[in-house]
Amino acid sequence: MTRPANPLRGEATLAVAGITHVLRPSFENLVLAEAELGSLFALVERAAAGALTLTEMTALLWHCLPAENRPDRAAVGQAVLAMGLIGATGPVRSVLAQVLQGEA
Repeated sequence: MTRPANPLRGEATLAVAGITHVLRPSFENLVLAEAELGSLFALVERAAAGALTLTEMTALLWHCLPAENRPDRAAVGQAVLAMGLIGATGPVRSVLAQVLQGEA
């Protein structure tokens, strides 16, 4: 059984294909996301300006899923679409807040 998300550690949950996953914005995961998406600070600025793309949201969330049980990216994209962009901002906001605040 997976332990619940700990918001104090910047964790959030994401339901993909009926399975709830804990998003863990670890250093390694964020480095991989940054390698794909560019500067995380620029990503935060785009998010604040309302200019974050669906592709960026999906990639960021996908990278923050634990690798050992990570669903494929298309499934994560479908989960984002199912939540709607407004619903998906919750987990994205949690990850980006962790980027800005660091570990609690």
